[in-house]
Amino acid sequence: MSAWTASDIMALCLARLLRTGETVFHGVASPLPLVAILAAKRLSPPGPVYLNITGGVDASPRRLPKSTDDPELLAGSASLFGLADIFDLAARGGLDTAFIGAAQIDGSCRLNSSVIGPFDRPKVRLPGGAGSAVLVPNAKRTLVWRTKHDPRSFPARVDFVTSMGGIDRVVTPLCVFRNAGGRLVLESIHPGVGFDEVAAATGFPLAAISAPATPAPSAAEMAALAAVDPGRLRDIEFA
Repeated sequence: MSAWTASDIMALCLARLLRTGETVFHGVASPLPLVAILAAKRLSPPGPVYLNITGGVDASPRRLPKSTDDPELLAGSASLFGLADIFDLAARGGLDTAFIGAAQIDGSCRLNSSVIGPFDRPKVRLPGGAGSAVLVPNAKRTLVWRTKHDPRSFPARVDFVTSMGGIDRVVTPLCVFRNAGGRLVLESIHPGVGFDEVAAATGFPLAAISAPATPAPSAAEMAALAAVDPGRLRDIEFA
């Protein structure tokens, strides 16, 4: 058995994509991005400038709450920055990276957070875009994560286009996709996962028949995760 879990490698894949000095934002229901941002700041200090939906700027939470809209995420903030300011920042080109989740993601880099099935008679009515239609095209890049990787989550075409635009990477429990000219292509496959497993779980065709292995978590990376998330909030999205 490996010494790490799917939530560990997903959090670290997201953390590895973050750069020191860039402005990074996550919204509601974002435990994995929250952990990834804090881990990135610990692994390569000072790390990115952390903005959250609660309004915190470079917060240092004393504990990680289950809700990523909890007032605890204001603790230690250098200043307060409201959600309207986030949208304005993105529109001015000042938001480097936005974390966005979605129920469906297709091979043409389209996200669906609105409905499953026809819009006028949906099987499931989802929460909606929650600002993603503004952030995805206006942030310099968007990092997407999805803790389920199956053909329903990664269909040939999403049932409804909630947002599309600046998607850079998509991280799943099986692999990392990158945007190559408007199409998702395999960047890496996580250790212990085979190409056939990824292909069977993906509803759109994969351009390549292989991909490099995602680097396994290092001891330093696992120590950073343990330090910032001792209660393993990162597991909550897999519950």
